[in-house]
Amino acid sequence: MELRRLGRSDLKVAPLILGGNVFGWTADEATSFRILDAFVDGGFNCVDTADVYAAWAPAGAGCSERVLGAWFKASGKRDRIVLATKLGSPMGEGKQGLSAKYMVEAVEASLGRLQTDVIDLYQSHRDDPATPQEETAEAFDRLVKAGKVRAIGSSNFEPARLKSALEVSASKGLARYDTEQPLFNLYDRAGFEAGLQQVCLENEVGVIPYYGLASGFLTGKYRSEADLAKSPRGRGVKKYLDDRGLAILAALDQVSSGLGATPAQVALAWVMAQPSLVGPIASATSVEQLQDLMGSARLKLSAADLVALDTASAPAAVAAE
Repeated sequence: MELRRLGRSDLKVAPLILGGNVFGWTADEATSFRILDAFVDGGFNCVDTADVYAAWAPAGAGCSERVLGAWFKASGKRDRIVLATKLGSPMGEGKQGLSAKYMVEAVEASLGRLQTDVIDLYQSHRDDPATPQEETAEAFDRLVKAGKVRAIGSSNFEPARLKSALEVSASKGLARYDTEQPLFNLYDRAGFEAGLQQVCLENEVGVIPYYGLASGFLTGKYRSEADLAKSPRGRGVKKYLDDRGLAILAALDQVSSGLGATPAQVALAWVMAQPSLVGPIASATSVEQLQDLMGSARLKLSAADLVALDTASAPAAVAAE
């Protein structure tokens, strides 16, 4: 299995990252354990979660980390995983943000739920304009030096804010963001490509985008509004059912048919082929679904395949030029 480096860090991961947002939500603990076992057995090694997962579900915030921690304890496979989690999103009772004081509290809470001594990649879930970037950088650096965190990353940052955060770390000799986690997939391209990708390329920041399958739309499962009732995530897919979305599905059908692959595999392989990309994050609610996703890392798209997908998915502003 090909391993890709996370920015300038010492961490290397396979080019598909397992999303933990479903653990304790649409995948119960037993199912999550089976998915995690199959993922590791398939030669993959990075799992991404967050302290706030799944605040929207009955199990509440922290449930994903607790499920993952229980799996570490039951399986003994912690040393086979590059563990990525995030902090900063609202956890209730005023627990949120990137202040130095809160970060100490948040990391200890995550370590406890995850039943581990160290987080491999600790990420700012979102920017916190209310806290000086110097304060956040210094707090992250202390966590790294204390051995609680191995590397740090950002998520959902605007280009200018990521650039300034990197400049602060460089000027003070502090741990720097080695990864950025943006929204990016065949449909959702414009935001990342409008500046953020260039900042990542220029500063050797590895990109690990979320929603690699656009909430499942790029699997081809949803082709009409009638299909939206097929899963709990269906309501989030309606926005993709436009002319451009259907053109993307048609291109995925064409390329996947020629390769003997599935649309999901092709969609993820396209992300893997983009400049600055380490690998997409994708979640699964069954081992069968996971097996399909893992096939993407072994798929090679030709230049013609990439052109077909690029053309069909070009953002409106680009397509009009």
